[in-house]
Amino acid sequence: MPESKKKVNKLKLESLPDLLTVREVAELLRVSPLTIKRWGKRGKLPAIRINSRGDRRYKKEAVLWLLGIQEKTE
Repeated sequence: MPESKKKVNKLKLESLPDLLTVREVAELLRVSPLTIKRWGKRGKLPAIRINSRGDRRYKKEAVLWLLGIQEKTE
């Protein structure tokens, strides 16, 4: 696929929302969305469940802490 036609979806740390989706976290950490879900089950990256479907959201602070950018606050 030509470079100009590639979908480029870069996330910037400054513009991140307070709660991130599985896909956003996976993209930031450059791992599979399944890995993010597994980390949640193991307690490495706790998820917040929202709505009746139980969609996962992750606190921006927790993701930044995993990246080593921010102190853990709890």
